[in-house]
Amino acid sequence: MIHTGERYINPLTDFGFKRIFGTPFNKDLLMSFLNALFNGDPVVSDITYKNSEKFGTNEEARRAVFDVYCTTDTGARIIVEMQNVYQDFYKDRSIYYSTFPIAEQAQRGNWNYELHDVYTIGILNFTFPEDKHSDSSIFREVKLMDTDSHEIFYDKLTYIYVELANFHKTLEECDSLLEKWIYCLRNLQNLMSRPMALQGRVFEKLFKTAEIAKMTTEDRRAYELSVNAYRDIKNGMDAAKREGMEKGIAIGTEKGAQAKALEVARKMKARGLEDGLISEMTGLPMVEIRKL
Repeated sequence: MIHTGERYINPLTDFGFKRIFGTPFNKDLLMSFLNALFNGDPVVSDITYKNSEKFGTNEEARRAVFDVYCTTDTGARIIVEMQNVYQDFYKDRSIYYSTFPIAEQAQRGNWNYELHDVYTIGILNFTFPEDKHSDSSIFREVKLMDTDSHEIFYDKLTYIYVELANFHKTLEECDSLLEKWIYCLRNLQNLMSRPMALQGRVFEKLFKTAEIAKMTTEDRRAYELSVNAYRDIKNGMDAAKREGMEKGIAIGTEKGAQAKALEVARKMKARGLEDGLISEMTGLPMVEIRKL
């Protein structure tokens, strides 16, 4: 259930993230976030949402379901994913996802193989294992690089990861638009009004979009289901971390989190949620969901 006194939705829930960034009506919010993240290179002046469910080359091939998938007015493809649970092969998953917008650009007939830019963006509510002891690691931008010269070999394929767990700034300490966006992603559900530091048309719309009282009854029910799933996941992860700390075994923390994710998935499946949605919310692969 939604806690009494909560005024705004939690952007880290599946429902909240897609309500803010995943609808054409709110494309200006997504564009503001992307432009802040890209810092002017490239500049996103318009986007078109595309079907977020992608299939392989045949019926047996594995499909991919993105949180947000769009193209820019210049033809660039952008995938934006919210991920709450650490996965052993999350990097592999993001690479796999990027193959779909690459493959769909293939043209019949005489084609010279020229591709538009592809960006895969992961908004992560965790840190990569190699960043666990670094509070300063928030953003990672990855491109294909020549290992000898250390220069970018191919600049049309970009992976950007935002590690929210390493962001600890107060609103007063946020100097850039991107930092203000990250602050909102982490703290929106805890605010009771729009702070003076978050003025402007974009943030005004963000707070209006996120106001729970203005949602339809159907949307409130969907949000409550999403909140319950999010809290189950978070509580499971927190418990696993405590167990890992008590034992003093770091690897136990990750294994515990995976076990808790499976427990949460069982509860969600018992509630009648679809396998694809359970996979998205828990971060577990479909093959594990189907075994439950």
